[in-house]
Amino acid sequence: MSIGLLIITHNQVGEALVDAAVTLIGSTPLQTGTVAVAPTSNLEQITGLARKLLNELNCGEGVLILTDMFGSTPSNVAASLLDQPRIMLVTGINLPMLVRVLNYPHLGLAELAHKATSGGHDGIIWSSSNNNLSTW
Repeated sequence: MSIGLLIITHNQVGEALVDAAVTLIGSTPLQTGTVAVAPTSNLEQITGLARKLLNELNCGEGVLILTDMFGSTPSNVAASLLDQPRIMLVTGINLPMLVRVLNYPHLGLAELAHKATSGGHDGIIWSSSNNNLSTW
C-alpha cells in the first residue's frame, strides 16, 4: 500500500503537470487522480467527483491532495475533503513539487506533504540579466 495522490486544479493544469512529470521521471509511482475545475463546472458535481476519486485513491495510508491556488475554487473543493481522516492538502502545485512527491513514494503522508512543500519552495529560483541566481 502507499499514499494516494489527488490533484485538483483549474482546467487541465493538473493533467499537464502529471504528463510533464511522467516525461521527466518515466512513471507515476503513486496512484494518482486529477480533477479539472472549469469556469462552467458545477461545484456539486466536481466535489462529488473529487470525493469519489479520493475514496478510490485511499488504500488505507491516506491521500495527499495538491491544488494550484489557495482560496480558489479547486482549493475550496479540496478543503471540503478534509473531513475524512488521513488526508493532507498542499496548495501552490508546481512541477518541482510534483516531481519531488513522485520521487518519494515510500514516505508516509506527513513526510510526503513536507516533501511537496519543500519541493515547491526549492523549485522557485530567480535570476537577473547579470546571471546572478538566487533562491527564495
